[in-house]
Formats: sequence, C-alpha cells, structure tokens
Amino acid sequence: MIKYALRRLLSTIPVMWIAVTASFFVLRLAPGGPFDGERPLPPVILKNLAAHYNLDKPLIQQYLLYVGDLLRGDLGPSFASEDFTVAQQIMIGLPYTFTIGTAAFLIAIIVGVAVGCLGALYQNKAPDYILGALILVGVVLPNFLIAPILQLIFGIHLAWFPVGGWGDGSIKYLILPIVVLSLPHAGRISRITRGSMIEVMNQNFIRTAKAKGIGPRLTVMRHALKPAMMPVVSYLGPAASYLLTGSLVVESIFGLPGIGRYFVNAALNRDYGMVLGTVIFYMVLIVFLNLLVDIAYAWLDPKVRNR
Repeated sequence: MIKYALRRLLSTIPVMWIAVTASFFVLRLAPGGPFDGERPLPPVILKNLAAHYNLDKPLIQQYLLYVGDLLRGDLGPSFASEDFTVAQQIMIGLPYTFTIGTAAFLIAIIVGVAVGCLGALYQNKAPDYILGALILVGVVLPNFLIAPILQLIFGIHLAWFPVGGWGDGSIKYLILPIVVLSLPHAGRISRITRGSMIEVMNQNFIRTAKAKGIGPRLTVMRHALKPAMMPVVSYLGPAASYLLTGSLVVESIFGLPGIGRYFVNAALNRDYGMVLGTVIFYMVLIVFLNLLVDIAYAWLDPKVRNR
C-alpha cells in the first residue's frame, strides 16, 4: 500500500509543475496589470512598484524567481494587500472554507448513499420515484441558481436562516451554504449508488444470502454495500474538486469570509499574486484528496494496488 501511495504521489509532480507553469504565464500575459485602476499612478511610482515585485525583470526570470520561492514554501506577496501575504490570507480564509466544505462533503456522502440504497431496495416503486425526482432537482440546477432560491424562501420569506454572512459562527449561518454545496453531489452519489447496488444485488452471492433467509436490509449492510461502494469511491475525488471550485461561487453569494471570496476579490482587483497562490493551494489540495481516494480505492480492491 505504501509503495502504491508513493507511486501515485510521484506521478502528480509533473501535473502540478505543468499547472503552475501554465497558470503563471497565463496570468502574466493577460491584458492589464495589478496596479491599473481608474486613476493611473504616476510613472515613477509604477516603476518603483514593478521593481519591488520583480515585475520589471524578464518574464522567464520572474518565473524562475517565483518557482524558487514556491519550493521554499513561499506563495509570494499580495499586490492588493500590504499587511498580509498570500499564504497569510489563505490561512485566514481556510477555517471557513474547510468547515463548509467538509460538512458538505460528508452530508453529500451520507445522504447520497442512503438515498441510493433506498432507491435500490424499492426499485421501480413509489419511494424510488419520489426520491429520484427530488434528487434530480439537485443534480440539474446549478448552485448559483439554488443559492438565491433558498435565500429567498428560507432566508427572507420564512426567516428561518440568515441570508448570508458568518455572524457569530453558529450553525444557522452554515445550513444554507452547506445545503447548496452538498445537494448536487448527494444527487450524483445517490444515482451512482443506486445503479451499483442494483447490479450487486443481482449477483450470485447475494442470491445465496437471500436463500439463507437473510433479510433485505441485512443483506445490503453485510454483503452488498462494500462492493457497491467501488464506483462511489471513484467519484469522491472529482466530487471533492467540484466542492472546492463550487465554494468559490457559494462563498461569494453568501458573503462568507473563506478562500473563495479572497480569490474572487483578487481576480476582480487583478491581484495576480493572490490568484496564483489560491490556484496552487487548491491544486495541491485537490491532488491530495484524489490521492486519498486512490488509496481508499486500492484498499477496497487489492487488484488496483497490485498493478
């Protein structure tokens, strides 16, 4: 298992290097600059700022300097904030993003697997159709459309939850963002679970278990659930990636002070240092999460780790 994990980790290094390189040059070659504004700065100040941030050097030299800082764990300065570096701003927003992201991820798995199992147990019956219709809504509607609908219904008309913000950090501020983030993935996980569970339930070893008098629920929990989870586990990596990128929109809509909000503000303010640092942070996090999913998949299927 350790050799498999190391092999998977080493295989991500070229991908990360290509992503960092592409992100750096795309941002540097984009029109405009970090110090462009409605009121142009005097040329002397622009020259001093460019020298301070090494923007006056050739592009390839800027790239080599940035990669050198990156290898030392330095994500660089923020062009829009003199008080905090990129790494410091990410660490400030990380607890908020981690809280809603982790909660949404766990809820999506629990709800998705439970609904999928129920759909398989009651295949082509009323519970299957009702749950399938509800889940379809979450899968079809994007989170930037679900969010204002829930804000309007539960935040304004019913006044059950705050429309946005973090407030005192109590759970009432988190429910709507977590629901918006988790709903699409709960729907996809339930569909994957249902299809996989139906396939497993038709296997010979399940028929044998039923012939021994084991009830359907016990059959699912003891014999069918683990093999049916293989496709679900393979989806968790992309799901984690979608949750991270989806949090950019959700945090902005609900006014949460997470990394996503820092990223959006940095993009609007042309803070290339913050944008690039956030992209790299998300990329490393996504690679790490996918590595965990690969290890979990190898644990479930020994054939994978023996390749």
